[in-house]
Amino acid sequence: MKVIIPLAGFGTRLRPHTFTKPKPLINVAGKPVLGHLLDKLATLDIEEYVFVVGYLGEQVEEYVKSEYKLNARFVEQNELLGQAHAIWLAKDYLHEGPVFVLFVDTLFEADLSQLSKDDCDATIFVKEVDDPRSFGVVTLNKENLISGFVEKPKTMDNRLAVVGLYYFKNAQALIAAIQEQMNRKTMTNNEYFLADAMNIMLERHAKFQTAQVSEWLDCGKPDTVLETNRYLLEHGRDNSVIFQDRRDVIIIAPVNIHPSATISHSIIGPHVTIAANCTITNSILRDTIVDTGATCKDTLIEHSLIGSNSKLEGHYRVVNVGDSSAVGYV
Repeated sequence: MKVIIPLAGFGTRLRPHTFTKPKPLINVAGKPVLGHLLDKLATLDIEEYVFVVGYLGEQVEEYVKSEYKLNARFVEQNELLGQAHAIWLAKDYLHEGPVFVLFVDTLFEADLSQLSKDDCDATIFVKEVDDPRSFGVVTLNKENLISGFVEKPKTMDNRLAVVGLYYFKNAQALIAAIQEQMNRKTMTNNEYFLADAMNIMLERHAKFQTAQVSEWLDCGKPDTVLETNRYLLEHGRDNSVIFQDRRDVIIIAPVNIHPSATISHSIIGPHVTIAANCTITNSILRDTIVDTGATCKDTLIEHSLIGSNSKLEGHYRVVNVGDSSAVGYV
C-alpha cells in the first residue's frame, strides 16, 4: 500500500505560527502534528509514503528524514490547485495497488486493521456531526453505501462528515477520475476538490463504503490545536510523573514537559505542553503550548500558543505569540 499525505497549504488560520513553520510541524502534546499522524500508521504494511509539500516544505522533509525511517518521496505542489491536484502530482509513484490518502489537519482514533480486507473499491472515514453545513458530507443509498459527496450542504439531512482519511483499493482508478475531473475543469473556488473526483468514480459504478472514526481531532486553528492538545494529554501523552518531585514547582496533570526544559517557582497545568529548552520562571501556565526555546517569566497565561524562541514577560491571560517574538521584555 502507498500513502499520500498532502500538506502544501499555507496554514493561514494558524498565523503567526505558520509564517515560520509549516502547519504539520505545529507542536501538540510533545510532538509535531505530522509525527502523531505517522505514529498512527506505524502498524500498517506501507510500501512508500508520498508527501506533497509546498510552502516551507524543506522543514517537513528534514523532520521526516531525521525522526522516521520511512521509504519516502517528496513531491512539490507549486500551484495550490486543490486536494485532487495534490494527489494527481503523485501519479508517477502509484500503481494498480491500494493507496491511503490522509490530510494532515486531522488526527483520529480509528481501526485501520481491516482496510485491505474490505471488498469495496474505497473506504471513506466519517464522523457524525451535529451541524454538517461547514463540512463535506456523504449521502448513502438503501444499502448504506455511499451514493454521493456534497461540500458544505445547505440542509441538515446528511450528517456524516468526511474527516480526511480515504482508502482506495486501486490507486490508478483514483488518478483516472482526477484526470477526468481536470479534463472537465470541475472546480470549486478555483480548486480541484477530491469530492468531485470521487463522484466521478461513483459515476463509473465504484462501490464506496464508510468507516467511522471514534475521535476526530482538528489541528487547523489555535482553539482546535489546544483542544487536540488536551485530548492527547489525557490519552497517553502525559508525563507529569517525571516532574512531581520538584520542590518549587507544582505540576497539575496532565502535562507534557520536555526533560530539557528549565522550570522554577511555577505552577504548570493542567493541559500544558512545554517543548525542549524552554525556560519558565515565576509563572502560572494552564491549557497552553510553549514551543521550543521559549521563555516565560512572571506571567499567568492560559488558552495560549507561544512560538519557538519567544520571550514573554508580564501578566497576560490569553496570548498567541509567533516564533522569535518578545512580549513585555525590554
